[in-house]
Amino acid sequence: MAATENKPDRVVAVEVPGWIRLYDDGSVDRAWNGPPVAHFLTATVPPYDTPLDGVSVLDLPADPALRLYLPSATNAGDGRPLPLLLHFHGGGFCITHPSWSMYHHFYSRLARSAGAAVVSVVLPLAPEHRLPAAVDAAYRALLYLRSLAAGIAAEHPVAERLRKAADFSRVFLLGDSSGGNLVHEVAARAGAAEEGFWAPVRVVGGILLHPGFGREERSRSEVENRQTPFMSLELLDKFPAMALPIGATKDHPITWPVGEAAPALEGLRLPPLLVAVAEGDLLRDRELEYCEAMRKAGKEVEVVVSRDVGHCFFFYGDLVGLEPVAAGRTGELIEAIKDFVDRH
Repeated sequence: MAATENKPDRVVAVEVPGWIRLYDDGSVDRAWNGPPVAHFLTATVPPYDTPLDGVSVLDLPADPALRLYLPSATNAGDGRPLPLLLHFHGGGFCITHPSWSMYHHFYSRLARSAGAAVVSVVLPLAPEHRLPAAVDAAYRALLYLRSLAAGIAAEHPVAERLRKAADFSRVFLLGDSSGGNLVHEVAARAGAAEEGFWAPVRVVGGILLHPGFGREERSRSEVENRQTPFMSLELLDKFPAMALPIGATKDHPITWPVGEAAPALEGLRLPPLLVAVAEGDLLRDRELEYCEAMRKAGKEVEVVVSRDVGHCFFFYGDLVGLEPVAAGRTGELIEAIKDFVDRH
């Protein structure tokens, strides 16, 4: 995410400190300008074929582009095809990239621990590409998996490796933060397809890690929980304003999928869901409201709550003092995801 060309006559129209500047000429600067101690989180990790800690990281130039985390045979268990976790990254629809070190650190560990192929989607970013652009790209990635499973899109050697390694009858949609919103949207869209449309792919579960659900009205957790450079009220207000369709509010169905403006939940065909919530997250209350609404609509929802930590702690727990118990909670979360995958 390099900075845009330096044009001294530009004026900053909107800024989320540390993360993004939108200028009056429409140009965008995503160069990290936050605390230097956190710079390592945004460092780019290049792909590598030779496994490190039992995982290979490969890039696939599909539409959209994909980053793969493939555990080696030793870490994959008994040699059977791997469950496939199709991952949608967070960042408020406006920032981050799957090649960032914070994603690499967590999802390579998850691939190794869960014995799963993690396929991360490179999403289009707002404000250049406002919603539903990210939803459409995430859905296209699922369509690509269907083609790959059917042997149609395996020309690239990395694609062929994924086709041979993955069990396409056990696909899980996985998203962190705003990527969790995409899990809901893609699952709902996929469930609306005619019977047999997805064969041989089967979406058997959805995993929402601290999904970015919100409303115009402040929740209690937004007011009372501690803000950080990675989750603040300013971020909660400015990212949706840059990402949602012009004129929309946070009550839009993508940011609040259980509200009055959203499709009726009872009519949605959704797989079983695992929703991870952090006790100290500003988004905690809205996430729990989502789970309650889904259960009332008859959907299968499991909730795992991480105590004494904040939003997406599993990415930045290495920052001393920010999340002192993050290491232990991260291990617990990975075990919960692994258990969910093993049971579906």
